Amino acid sequence: MFKWKKLGLVAGLSLSLIAAGCGADDTEDADDTADNGNDDQAETTEGVGEEVDYTITGIEPGAGITQATNTALEDYENLAGWHHEESSTAAMLTELRTAIENEEPIIVAGWTPHHKFAQFDLKYLDDPMESYGGEEYISTIVRDGLQEDMPEAYEVLDRFYWEVEDMESIMLAGQDMEIEEAAEEWVAENEDTVAEWTEGIDSVDGTSIELVITPWDSERASGNVLRMALEDLGYDVTITPVDPQIVFQAIATGDGDASPAPWMPYTHGDFYAEYEGEFEDLGENLVGAKLGMVVPAYMDIDSIEDLEPAD
Repeated sequence: MFKWKKLGLVAGLSLSLIAAGCGADDTEDADDTADNGNDDQAETTEGVGEEVDYTITGIEPGAGITQATNTALEDYENLAGWHHEESSTAAMLTELRTAIENEEPIIVAGWTPHHKFAQFDLKYLDDPMESYGGEEYISTIVRDGLQEDMPEAYEVLDRFYWEVEDMESIMLAGQDMEIEEAAEEWVAENEDTVAEWTEGIDSVDGTSIELVITPWDSERASGNVLRMALEDLGYDVTITPVDPQIVFQAIATGDGDASPAPWMPYTHGDFYAEYEGEFEDLGENLVGAKLGMVVPAYMDIDSIEDLEPAD
């Protein structure tokens, strides 16, 4: 069992692209047309900042996406005078829901996978300075020696792969029921996918295995889906949620057996580098994870660079 007291664990919610040009015709009329086109574009984006009170609605202080948003405010000169409202994930979601219900503009710090993308029609603002990093993937890591000790579990973990939409569907269902129950429903509805992870693998008789995850709904979803796949093979599965850095520490020291939780290469890249070589990386279990500024799809704006400064 994972040594909680020895490591002093605190489960936390630290989490851990556009240039435009125009051409001109030789005629005065063409110049006027081009100018009008630029004016029309300016009109569509001008005023967005004022409408949202030059505010990015964020989540908990200290979260990875909170730090990235603060970096964006420094990176983009056109965000001069903007404010990052750090609050909580729940508060951000409440403000997002209220804005959408009233078809009002809002800019939030968002990430994928998350149930809000299954619930609402949202889009990311392009981030040409890559303040939020590029597209991410979620990886599966295991302790050294797992393949020799538990070859059946190792094979399931190595095969485990699913899509963003799969995870988000569990997260959305988890708003009305326990994530564990939502994961059970997903497994029942996606037997063919789960069979790809377990087909031809021998059963075991009550062998204990510990999965270490972050305490986010995304990883609670993947952890519980894996739990059921492993339990079907006869494993006794324990899921332990911890702070992101402790995920890597636990697997590196052998206090945990496996984790489907690392967001790479940006969100958890520093922790990965700190313990690299002390665990085995089985590769991607989900691609398409992302962080960034998110707006409702009805907002006529596409890039962070389209926002105007407050002063």
